[in-house]
Amino acid sequence: MSEQTPGKLYDAAMKLKAEGNLEGCVDALKNILTIDPNHVQTHMALGVHQQKLGRFEEAIFHAKKVSELEPTDAFSFTQLSVIYQRCGKIFEAEEAMARAREIQGTPQRH
Repeated sequence: MSEQTPGKLYDAAMKLKAEGNLEGCVDALKNILTIDPNHVQTHMALGVHQQKLGRFEEAIFHAKKVSELEPTDAFSFTQLSVIYQRCGKIFEAEEAMARAREIQGTPQRH
């Protein structure tokens, strides 16, 4: 019997998404967090998928968690910015994008 690692479970969750079962994918991803609460890929995917399902607070929670787990990764803040924007939180989106640019060393636009 093979061990169910977060990576294998993540792959299985993505298969559900590919089959059009976004709710099942989200449930499978949540299960991964019971095994590894800091699995970055899982939080990243949950941020995107929860937003698509209209669960904005959950989406923001997971996107923020990614930026906490990867505080020097510009992409994590870019993703947070996009999720904030899609959830209607423009000020927060701009702050997250500013942080992404700061990490990249890109000057802010005014």
